Amino acid sequence: MNFYEQLVQATENERQALHTVPQLISAMRGEISVETYIAYLTQAYHHVKHTIRFLMAMGLRVPEEKKWLHNVIAEYIDEEKGHEEWILNDIEAAGGDKEAARHSIPHLETQVLVAYNYDYLNRHNPVGFLGMVFMLESTSIQLATQGANTIQLALGLPASAFTYLQSHGTLDISHMEFFRKLVNQVDDTVDQAAIIEVARNTFHLFANVLRSIPMEGEVHHAA
Repeated sequence: MNFYEQLVQATENERQALHTVPQLISAMRGEISVETYIAYLTQAYHHVKHTIRFLMAMGLRVPEEKKWLHNVIAEYIDEEKGHEEWILNDIEAAGGDKEAARHSIPHLETQVLVAYNYDYLNRHNPVGFLGMVFMLESTSIQLATQGANTIQLALGLPASAFTYLQSHGTLDISHMEFFRKLVNQVDDTVDQAAIIEVARNTFHLFANVLRSIPMEGEVHHAA
C-alpha cells in the first residue's frame, strides 16, 4: 500500500462523518435556498483567501533537505491565484453583495479552521499542510461534480454563479492525480504522520464550517 492509499484509508471515518452533515446532504439533494448558497460561498471565501498564504508559509518553513517541495508549492500557488475573487463574483452573480461578503466576519468555525492550519505550519510540521490540501481537493471534487449542477438546477441561477465550484470539478480531478504522485514521494514517516493528522483534523473542522451555515429559514442577513 503506497502512502496515498494509506492516507485515504486513515481518513475514512472523518470523510464519512463529513458526508453526514445536514447542510451537505441538503445541498447534494438540491434542497437549498439562494441565501444558504451565498452563506456557504461567504465562508468559502474566508478560508480560500488564505490558501496562497498557507502555501507561502509552508515554503518558508520546509527544511533545506526537503526543498524539492518548493517547485510543488510554486505550482500550487500558480493554480490557486485569484480563486477567492471567483467566489466573490459568484456571490454577486447569485444576487448577493460581494463587498459585504468580503468585509464580513467569518464564522468562528471558519476562523478555527484557518487558525489551526497557521498554528500547525508555525509550531509543528509545515509538510503537514498537505493534509489540508487533500481535504479541500477531495471534498471540492464531490461538491463540484455533483453538488454544483444540482444546486444550479434547484435555484435557477446562472452558470456565472458557479464558477468556483464548476472549475474545481475539472481542476481538482487533475490536482488529485498530481497530489497522489506528490505524497507518494514523501517517505519521511514523521511527515507522513503529520499529513494524516492534519487531514483528519481538517475534515473535522471543515464539517464544523458546513454545520455553521444557516439552512433555509435560518438566514436572517444574507451576504
